[in-house]
Parts: sequence; C-alpha cells; structure tokens
Amino acid sequence: MARQVTYLFKGKRKTIQFSYNVFHDLYEAVADAEDVDLKSFLAMEKQLALSCRGQGIVKNFRQTEFTRMGFSDIKFVRDEETLPVEIKKHNTKRG
Repeated sequence: MARQVTYLFKGKRKTIQFSYNVFHDLYEAVADAEDVDLKSFLAMEKQLALSCRGQGIVKNFRQTEFTRMGFSDIKFVRDEETLPVEIKKHNTKRG
C-alpha cells in the first residue's frame, strides 16, 4: 500500500506519494518533490553520523536544515486523514 507524506513548503501545504522502494526517508521524498539538491546536506549528515554518538544530533541537524530550506511539518498522512469520514447505515430488514 502506498503511503502519503504531507508537508509545508514555504507556507504552502502539499501532499505527495511515498514509497521506501524509491526514497530512503520522507525528507528525501519532499526534497525531490521540490527539486532541492541534497548532495551537500547528505555529505554533512553522514559526517555527523560518523563523528557523533547518538541520533539526537543528526536528527536535530536534519530538522534545522530542512526548516532553513523552507520545509516544515513533514509527516506521514494517517489512514484516517486520507479516507472521507462516512457512516453507512445498513438496511437489515428482519421479519
């Protein structure tokens, strides 16, 4: 089942399709959707991962840099958000 990612880019809400077969994570997917070059970002992220203990520093770097690039509120769309809320009444006649 395909997933969806929603995000704000420069104040405008957008939703894209996401697959782990194509992208490593949702940050790479949104950058690709907006044609943002991540070569220097990925190189720096790799250096941080190799030189720092724990994932907190890498995660903080990622969030800070994507905010600087104009992204915010990057998250997966939950199934409840994609489906219209609809209650169907079943017509069951007994008798």
